[in-house]
Amino acid sequence: MLLLIKNGELYTPDYIGRKDILIAHSKIIVIQDTIDLPEAFIDVKVIDATGLVITPGFIDAHVHIIGGGGEGGYKTRTPELQLTDTIKGGVTTVIGVIGTDGTTRTMPDLIAKARALDEEGITCFVQTGSYQIPVKTLTGAIEDDIILIDKIIGVGEVAVADHRSSQPTAQEVARIASAARVGGMLSGKSGIVNIHVGDSPSKLSLLEQVADQTDIPIKQFLPTHINRNEPLFTAAIDYAKKGGYVDFTTSTTEKFLMEDEVKCSKGLKMMIETEVPIENITFTSDGQASLPDFDSEGNLIGLQIGKVESLFHEVRDAILIEEVPIETAIRVITSNPANILRLENKGYIKEGKDADLVLLSKENLKIQSVIAKGQVMMTEGEILVKGTFE
Repeated sequence: MLLLIKNGELYTPDYIGRKDILIAHSKIIVIQDTIDLPEAFIDVKVIDATGLVITPGFIDAHVHIIGGGGEGGYKTRTPELQLTDTIKGGVTTVIGVIGTDGTTRTMPDLIAKARALDEEGITCFVQTGSYQIPVKTLTGAIEDDIILIDKIIGVGEVAVADHRSSQPTAQEVARIASAARVGGMLSGKSGIVNIHVGDSPSKLSLLEQVADQTDIPIKQFLPTHINRNEPLFTAAIDYAKKGGYVDFTTSTTEKFLMEDEVKCSKGLKMMIETEVPIENITFTSDGQASLPDFDSEGNLIGLQIGKVESLFHEVRDAILIEEVPIETAIRVITSNPANILRLENKGYIKEGKDADLVLLSKENLKIQSVIAKGQVMMTEGEILVKGTFE
């Protein structure tokens, strides 16, 4: 069946005006000012997007798809991601990570969940390993995982500057990055190393040391949680100006924001004003992660769960409250992660790309419809496709 979307205002992410989009199976095949199909085309569904903004489907590059947490004991292990968690947030591509617990959360489980999400209708890849070094891989080697396993595109999240990390040295981090880089080069993947940055005063210094003292380029790393406190955020501005990528975490709590965390929408505007290249910035949700609150001695005193829906909430706030242009703000969840992670069919509205689209009301940018790989997953706010056990 063909799917024809008419009269939408397209942000590809560049604004190209009002266009029609023709979709066949999972791909965008034609984008024109007007597409009129012959009457003989009876097997076609038409969506009238008049008054709607159309963007690429959102990419959430840091989600604990099999659950995370556990810092407060077994009962604090968070549940796995459900399909509708992504659809409600306009997310059509997800990158799965493990996190703190690399013992009871395993790579086979992560890959199986990624394949399940694919079967249910969205696109999912994963990173190999977890917080700890040496990295726990699927095959026994980072290079082998990236080269041989289609779903594995890089490494992470590896923790630094955090009391829960394995306190890695610069040499250990460099070796991980080297293995990921070579694996990526040989397989045509990004080989990116996703780095969890905690609230230690060392901040991003370990990554800067690797970039300064080895042949590993600074862009081999994607440090996340850089908005967790103001000193780290300030360091991240300098890091990004040196050419590094920086990733904001959109899931948060009121307590975190009141204490020292930088709200993503505000942080994005600040980085743009300080002339950080927009191409170096991404947002991720840390969905299904625990949001633990520790006291000064490292004891857990509170816990909430990250939400994928928070991803677009912060982008929307950046547009509506901070007055960041739409075509700029949506890059941090569309073209930027697609480019950084080498997801060549994602992140753009272009002929030949995957038909991953989000339709937003023009007035308030509320998500109206979501299309993933050419399938209408949500229309007019109603979810049409749910997960197998939802």
